[in-house]
Amino acid sequence: MNTFVRVTEQPSNYRHVEQMSVAEILMHINNEDKTVPIAVEKAIPQIEKLSTIISDKMLLGGRLFYIGAGTSGRLGILDASECPPTYGVPYGLVIGIIAGGEKAITEAVEFAEDSNEQGWEDLAAYNISDKDVVIGLAASGTTPYVISALIECKKRNIITGSICCNPNAPVSAVADYPIEVVVGPEFVTGSTRMKSGTAQKLVLNMISTTVMIQLGRVEDNKMVNMQLSNEKLVDRGVKMVMENLAINDYQQAKLLLLKHGSVKKTIELETAKKMT
Repeated sequence: MNTFVRVTEQPSNYRHVEQMSVAEILMHINNEDKTVPIAVEKAIPQIEKLSTIISDKMLLGGRLFYIGAGTSGRLGILDASECPPTYGVPYGLVIGIIAGGEKAITEAVEFAEDSNEQGWEDLAAYNISDKDVVIGLAASGTTPYVISALIECKKRNIITGSICCNPNAPVSAVADYPIEVVVGPEFVTGSTRMKSGTAQKLVLNMISTTVMIQLGRVEDNKMVNMQLSNEKLVDRGVKMVMENLAINDYQQAKLLLLKHGSVKKTIELETAKKMT
């Protein structure tokens, strides 16, 4: 029989941290952080299953939703917001939802995570369907806002995943593809924005990057569909064009890139022109 222990709330392994020097505090936090990738590695089989089903659904026209509260919700919004500029996908393909709405991105909204109805209402506002996939984010694995949303999704045959940092968590029990990254007690007891937040961020990086590669948004190892939204990205794109089209003139490559709007289009159209 599964038993639930909220490891994320267990006492820190360190006592009287207020008496430590700055160097000691930093060293101990860093030592704790080093354990996170090892915990994530153990969860790779779970991450693989969820990433695969997301890729399959999105290739058929579905969307990816992240839903969470507090730090977890903010991490979902961060990952979702970075997909369009990084991979050139449309806004609205990956969507982050946080308990308490837009205000909660920068401020704590009291008791927003305790609602058993609002999570589904927030998802329903996007006309969500069984084409889509929803990932519930909850470091504790006990957030009512997230759990209730996943339950409602399952009633409607919407595939669900979850990411949490406690073993045998309630959110895992209601998700089709649960991921549990057990990182242990935090340096400051219960401060899940630390190791738990780092673990969730790493997993989100892995999922969205893997999915975008599967969707054809990366070629070789390059972001050929990235938005040219600043000079750094334009410069990166120009160098890709120069390398792929064997152009030695930086300005020539830049003019072609700006004309076509993306590295991928530039390479495809200019290559086709050479062949005609």
